[in-house]
Amino acid sequence: MKYIGNLMRNAGLFFSKGILMSIKKVGDTNIEQKHRLSCHCGSVVLELNLPNGIVNPRRCDCSICRRKGAVVGSVSLEDISVIKGLEHLRLYQFNTKVAKHYFCGICGIYTHHQRRSLPDQYGYNIGCLEGVNPFLIPNVPVNDGVNHPSDKNSSN
Repeated sequence: MKYIGNLMRNAGLFFSKGILMSIKKVGDTNIEQKHRLSCHCGSVVLELNLPNGIVNPRRCDCSICRRKGAVVGSVSLEDISVIKGLEHLRLYQFNTKVAKHYFCGICGIYTHHQRRSLPDQYGYNIGCLEGVNPFLIPNVPVNDGVNHPSDKNSSN
C-alpha cells in the first residue's frame, strides 16, 4: 500500500482511516460520471450520477442481502434516474417496510433499493453497472445487517 497524505492507495482503491472511499476503475472499465445500470434482460435501465466513482461498495448480511448476494454502492436519491422500464420495476418490502427493494419484473434481477439506514439514498447493484464485474473488487466489507438498530424489537 502507498500512503498519500492521510489516504492509503492500493490497486486504485482509496482508503481513509480504513474506510473505502472511491473506486474509479474496475478491471478494464472506467466508472463514468454518468454510468448506466441495467437488469439482465435489458428491460430496466437506470442512469447513475457517479462523480466520485463507486463509493463504499459493500455487502450486507441481513436476511434479504444474504439471499441476493449483491455488492452494492450508494447514491443520493437525485443521483439515479430510470431511463427505461419504469413499468417493469417491481417493489418488495418486508419487516419495517422502510427500505424499498426494486427488481425487474421480467428477469427478476435486483437493481436498486431505497435504504432503510439512510432513506435519502439508493443502494444499487454494482453487478448491474455496464461493463463492471463486482468479483474484481477486492476485500468488499460486509455490513452487519443482522443487528441493524431498526430491528431491536423484530426479527430480521
